[in-house]
Amino acid sequence: MPNIKSAKKRMELSRKWNAANRQKRATLRTAVKKVRNATSADEAQALYRKAVVLIDRASTKRIMHPNRAARLKSRLMRHVNSL
Repeated sequence: MPNIKSAKKRMELSRKWNAANRQKRATLRTAVKKVRNATSADEAQALYRKAVVLIDRASTKRIMHPNRAARLKSRLMRHVNSL
């Protein structure tokens, strides 16, 4: 446990942001799973658009590495096109 006030504050803020990022990451993973589990092409296309928004936001906020975001979008697009 930190003794210095600023270190305590940093620890609390870190805990807060860690929880927020975990929630955003979970939402993102759910969106990706929905795209992968979509049965029709139209449904997959709509879900893909929503997932791309979340992926772009996550990479902008550095919740996800930008290269990983690009790779994920590419793979999802290939999947949607194959339907």
